[in-house]
Amino acid sequence: MKKVFFISLIASLFIASFISAQEIDQKSISVTVYNSNLGVVRDLRAINLNPGQKTLSITDVAQYIDPTTVHIKLNGDVLEQNYQYDLVSLDKIMQKYIDKEVELISEDGQIFSGRLLSSFGGQLVLEKSEGGLLMLPNLSKYQISVGSLPEGLITKPTLVWMINPNESGKQDVEISYQTSGMNWHAEYVAVLNEDDTKLDLNSWVSVDNNSGTTYRNAKLKLVAGDVNRVQDRQRLYEAESMMMEMAKGARDQFEEKEFFEYHIYDLQRPTTLANRETKQISLFEASDVKANKKYFYRSGGYRGNNGKVAVIVEFNNGKDNNLGLPMPKGKVRVYKSDGDALEFIGEDLIDHTPRNEMIKLKIGDAFDILAEEKQTDNKRITNRVYEQTFEVKIKNRKKENVTVEVERYLGYNWEIINSSLDYEKKDAFTITYNVPVKADDETVVTYTVRYSN
Repeated sequence: MKKVFFISLIASLFIASFISAQEIDQKSISVTVYNSNLGVVRDLRAINLNPGQKTLSITDVAQYIDPTTVHIKLNGDVLEQNYQYDLVSLDKIMQKYIDKEVELISEDGQIFSGRLLSSFGGQLVLEKSEGGLLMLPNLSKYQISVGSLPEGLITKPTLVWMINPNESGKQDVEISYQTSGMNWHAEYVAVLNEDDTKLDLNSWVSVDNNSGTTYRNAKLKLVAGDVNRVQDRQRLYEAESMMMEMAKGARDQFEEKEFFEYHIYDLQRPTTLANRETKQISLFEASDVKANKKYFYRSGGYRGNNGKVAVIVEFNNGKDNNLGLPMPKGKVRVYKSDGDALEFIGEDLIDHTPRNEMIKLKIGDAFDILAEEKQTDNKRITNRVYEQTFEVKIKNRKKENVTVEVERYLGYNWEIINSSLDYEKKDAFTITYNVPVKADDETVVTYTVRYSN
């Protein structure tokens, strides 16, 4: 029995060394990451095929690979493809040893051997060799010894092909596949100047790799856009994002180009994507971007949405504004100096934004600007016509004059018949007021709306 096990062990080591030798001669690897839990891997390896070889095994592939997307290109025919992912673990080994002999060693050196009857949730039932049952509700104080690794368990996810090569010897073999557990997102750091008229903007991309393997010296591409995918029941894997400090020389790292209805960012150098790692790479930087700070209040009308006035910073993503770049969706963190150091003042999310479009960031709510509103009148003129009067009061407790943009959704079939301030019709349902308020003062806007139905 020992001799058989020894021969089996030698054969296993030979196969493992053969697979390892195939992996070492990796010529190139390319990884394209989408911001939708998807990575596409293209792996080119120089593999020595022996005369008469009928199987080819490759390890170090993604653990969360979609086997239906695997494609292999070699000089020969591919007859069958298998993805083996039953990885070694204590629970799986114990399940394979049900009804077989195992040995337990306690902390004080006692040895218990017998037939394993049950192993579940860290609890074990053993039929002892000398008779009786040994039931262990906790295995933390025991070591477990078994004869060999059960058949079918492997240490790494492995792709196995049945092949019929046209020739033996070394040849290039290209493998491509899709995997979940990969994602990327953009992060931006904006620094406002003293009078809030300009900002410096730096962009980072964070690439999350939780696919189950490491991609060394990979050619990395990032695809920005909303790619439609058929939903299935695959598990989703996410990584925590991290912040990095700003760096220089970002523009030369990625080459951006249009691709179909998306944008591709091609990193101009190889990089290693380690498993269970979030890697951050500088995307671009821009200085002296013209910006505008404004105050915004969305009126609640009937509900009386009293209180908060939002602070908005907006800028145009145009070339004449030192930008003009496709900006992937992500979080924008905004800072400003208090005269001593940069301080965080707020953050907002942006969607995928093409060039020459306006970007608006809600930084927070103004501390010294308040809004109060109420409905002051409600008249029914006829069964189909009625009039309502509203009042919006803006209070400015700052030491400087401000203008607050007030937006009000009116709905259908409306007409303003009286207003204390000029308004702008934004669309068929909405009007806006630009309300000037002097320092430490108040401005009241009243308007009457006639509805007909």
